[in-house]
Amino acid sequence: MTDVLIFIPARMASTRLPGKPLADIAGEPMIVHVLRRAEAAAIGPVVVATDAPAVAAAVREAGGRAVMTRSDHASGSDRIFEALGKVDPGRQAAIIVNMQGDLPTLAPSDVAAVLAPLADKAVDIGTLAAAIRRPEERDDPGVVKVVGTPVAPLRLRALYFTRAAAPFGEGPLYHHIGLYAFRRAALERFVKLPPSPLEQREKLEQLRALEAGMRIDAAIIDGVPLGVDTPEDLARARAVLSRRP
Repeated sequence: MTDVLIFIPARMASTRLPGKPLADIAGEPMIVHVLRRAEAAAIGPVVVATDAPAVAAAVREAGGRAVMTRSDHASGSDRIFEALGKVDPGRQAAIIVNMQGDLPTLAPSDVAAVLAPLADKAVDIGTLAAAIRRPEERDDPGVVKVVGTPVAPLRLRALYFTRAAAPFGEGPLYHHIGLYAFRRAALERFVKLPPSPLEQREKLEQLRALEAGMRIDAAIIDGVPLGVDTPEDLARARAVLSRRP
């Protein structure tokens, strides 16, 4: 698909796990594992957007493409927008995928699934969600939940994102997975918006889009990939990926 570009923003200055893009997992840097999964999705070219020469070097050594960006970006969305201007000045790409660089176990089929909501022209941004199955995650503020209403099989229209256990009452809760597919115009609009009140309160950037009246739909996938934010997460990722051929 020539109209889709996948960007993986990567920075070294993680507070809980400094240098995590280059953390070794089964003999390769984590950023390379994520790169491989994005490439295997086969939905479009993949570019790592980084402010760290060492990350760019690791990506290029693995045969991938890396673009250097400024170090002062407040978010991954801002970083990929700068990279987009460098990679696609002719504006050929219509859909921009923002794939977090700390999801080394994300299945390629799930990367591709993020495009499905954009088949509906009313949707500005596609993302992913999975039903929460571990009881302890329901009240964990580190697990972001998407509150949505079903609009199609395996698809929710997002009404809110929260760190609280929501919605109240019987029924499933959905774990939000931070992978986004933006229409190009939606990304351009989003990065120009100021931080919004609920975004600042919940510390969730995607609320900025909802507060501005943009529509986000989530494709529901089977399971939650392992996000690597702490040394304990890294140990689990190493255990999982060392078992794979």
